Amino acid sequence: MMHEIQRKLLELCSTCNLGTLSLREIGSRIGEKFPQKIKHHLNQLEQKGFIIRNKEKKIIKRVEKGIAQDSQILTIPILGLANCGPATTFADENIEGYIKISASLLKKKKKLFCIKASGDSMNQAKIDDKSIEDGDFVIIDGDNRNPKSGDYVLSIIDGCANIKCFVRDKVNDCIILLSKSKRDYPPIFIDKKEAVSYMINGKVIKVIKKPKI
Repeated sequence: MMHEIQRKLLELCSTCNLGTLSLREIGSRIGEKFPQKIKHHLNQLEQKGFIIRNKEKKIIKRVEKGIAQDSQILTIPILGLANCGPATTFADENIEGYIKISASLLKKKKKLFCIKASGDSMNQAKIDDKSIEDGDFVIIDGDNRNPKSGDYVLSIIDGCANIKCFVRDKVNDCIILLSKSKRDYPPIFIDKKEAVSYMINGKVIKVIKKPKI
């Protein structure tokens, strides 16, 4: 959850350019009397990708969801975790930060967002020859909610988010969500007629591997 000071700074950033104000002036507008706290939380917001700072031009502006900072870099919101095992991790619609990706690596779309994978049940999946492992960033096309059998999707079941391989079973008139793992995870079966609490949030289109240091 975002710190209260950071939330207030983002709200203030939406109405004025904080780059023209001193730390003390910013603090007085949000009810914080310690300038060092303002400095710390501005640094945190910049590191997370919520704001852009240009000290020479005295600019501090908020990064809007899904925009491109320039023609070469796409800024995509990170919306939380999705479980790659059993559907036990709740989806979080609060933006946790942003991931920046070269436009040459990803086609521009209107509703791209990022989910951080949790678990190991998709470590045998292949998205452009890349598996989905714990800690990887998974890029979702939120406009694509009508997948074909074999597509990888982010889906919500009873409020829980998961990444799975989508299979449409026409014979039994149901949806099957399959794991692709070295371990033996049972499939999830969903009767289409009764899937009132099931929803597809988009198609997986790219995997950005967790950096290995």
